[in-house]
Amino acid sequence: MWTYQAPVADMLHLLTRVLDAPASWAAQPAFADLDSDTAAEVLAQAGRFAGEVLAPTNAPGDQHGCTWTPAGVATPPGFRAAYQAFVDGGWPALACSPVAGGQGLPQVLNMALFEMLAAANHGWTMYPGLLHGACEVLLHHGSPALQALYLDKLVSGQWLGTMCLTEPQAGSDLGLVRTQATPLAGDAANGAPLRISGSKIFISGGDHDLTDNIVHLVLCRLAGAPPGTKGLSLALVPKIRPDGQRNAVFCDGIEHKMGIHGSATCQMRFDGADGWLIGEPHRGLAAMFLMMNAARLHVAMQGVGHLEAATQNAWRYAQQRLQMRAVARPSGAAGPQGPDPIAWHPAMRRILLTLQARTDGCRAIAYWCALLLDEAEHHPDATRRAAAAGHVALLTPVAKSLFTELGHRSADEALQVWGGYGFVRDYGIEQTVRDSRIAMIYEGTNEIQAVDLVQRKLLDDGGARARALMAMLAAEVAACRAVPALQPFADALAQQLAQWDQALVVLQAGRATDAEHPLRVADDVLAGVGHALLAWAWARIARVASLDEQPAVPGARPAAQWLQSATFGLQWLLPQAQVHWQRATQSGLVLPFLAA
Repeated sequence: MWTYQAPVADMLHLLTRVLDAPASWAAQPAFADLDSDTAAEVLAQAGRFAGEVLAPTNAPGDQHGCTWTPAGVATPPGFRAAYQAFVDGGWPALACSPVAGGQGLPQVLNMALFEMLAAANHGWTMYPGLLHGACEVLLHHGSPALQALYLDKLVSGQWLGTMCLTEPQAGSDLGLVRTQATPLAGDAANGAPLRISGSKIFISGGDHDLTDNIVHLVLCRLAGAPPGTKGLSLALVPKIRPDGQRNAVFCDGIEHKMGIHGSATCQMRFDGADGWLIGEPHRGLAAMFLMMNAARLHVAMQGVGHLEAATQNAWRYAQQRLQMRAVARPSGAAGPQGPDPIAWHPAMRRILLTLQARTDGCRAIAYWCALLLDEAEHHPDATRRAAAAGHVALLTPVAKSLFTELGHRSADEALQVWGGYGFVRDYGIEQTVRDSRIAMIYEGTNEIQAVDLVQRKLLDDGGARARALMAMLAAEVAACRAVPALQPFADALAQQLAQWDQALVVLQAGRATDAEHPLRVADDVLAGVGHALLAWAWARIARVASLDEQPAVPGARPAAQWLQSATFGLQWLLPQAQVHWQRATQSGLVLPFLAA
């Protein structure tokens, strides 16, 4: 009943026509040899893996779940074979640096790959989801000895990695982490051996049977370290030690969760385990941020994946399900009236078009963010690199929060298309509703993303990064004004940018007299910025569609359908931004404390 077919042609349309990725690649020596045909082949092969190998394991994996015994965790049937096919295909190394043995392809292709994987099987995707971030941490902060032992195994996917942050008493407050690290000899320097003792919870892939070894990156605290996050260090702790013996790393149980049952979410115990320091003492959080930021973008793509899976399945079902007589029929419809496809009824059309407009808008923003990520690392112009890095820093919390909220909300709304059938297991949408909910929580809850956006990305630099990004977005206003039919898109985007700028002024003034003010409206500010980005995406999609009578990419939707989706977003979805901007720019909003 539930299927997934990667929308490769639509992905390529956004990449090559809407975002002009080939021009970006041509300007970067690392990608100068990459062209649209090569990108198309990479995505086509990724789509085949996601649709033909991975998607069939989704529902069975959810129903079977993971199995824990004291000896370890067994993943659902079919997961190990799918992972071996993933490794054999070279997919873990896709965007890793050639210096580390990777293929050196752009992050934007890796982001598209992980959108497909999450859409096909979110639970399975949790296992390789942290690999790229782990490789980046080890490449940039690990000692040469640790790199020699572990880097190529992680890049190839022969071994998997984890990110061990959370502890029972700490939750999101990493300053409360208590896991202890004891140096075995002399001062703790990069690569120094340690003994690691402590417990971690909610560790995705903390134990499994997909690889023979698991490399844990563990936040810990050296004796005498400063309190809070300034005293955290980072250690590499393998499940299997370099001598081939089992390390003192134990999975004491797995969580019984609402969704992603195929992902082993583990309670981990480090009982005097052998580990090695990564980077400088007490600088572990700075090193770990490489992995955390990669993880946040990975989670953002989970939201896009859920959007796509819900959209294509809801559209297909609504066109096949016959119910009642439609008040109006589409042009050219033949045959007797009633029962008609539910896709013809206004209530269903509204849901289906909402799903498509959100999917198009979020995917365009996501791929643009990934292109900027590539430019921040590889562009030959230092000024361009710095500007791109500033844009990515601001976009990351918005992408993580906006895409995951819309991914879950849209799956929930899509369930309505099936009616009562959607509430039972047979049709698949209920699993997507359950699976998508976690993405709003982990890797920093969406509320934490909003606080990060407001305090660190919008206010701490006086709004400089925000206004630089707004200036970049404003170029689309000018481009749309040159096409008379696109005047509504230009006006809407200009209005969103003006309201964003006004919100910055109010936030700065509010914080000067009331330190809590920005935090009370942080969720609305993030939602407002998200809508401004959607306005930009829909405007850009519409402008390209207005210039194309035929799709530039074979198999992609016709230009008229892209324009229809963008116009629907503009007319039906963008007005919701006003609710958020009104609260974000209103002074004196009261948020009472709850009575004891």
